[in-house]
Amino acid sequence: MKKIIALFAIVSLGFVACNNAAETTSDAAETATDLMDDATETATDAVETATDAATEVIDSAASAAGDVIEDATDKVEETIDAVKEEVSH
Repeated sequence: MKKIIALFAIVSLGFVACNNAAETTSDAAETATDLMDDATETATDAVETATDAATEVIDSAASAAGDVIEDATDKVEETIDAVKEEVSH
């Protein structure tokens, strides 16, 4: 009888240990999932910030290029008018 009680005690301890290990594994998986979610959110925010910054730089460069082209066009038109005036005299 003592052997059976000892066997039940050992099996019981094994069950408790296994159950605790399963809970620990579940907690670790949940923590890992939370960390991955946080990392994904951080990466998404970083990509959005980089995209916004790149868009701003591109828009600024396009605007500056447009201004330069407009100024150059004005200078060419002024030069053409000056040449026409000289030729007509």
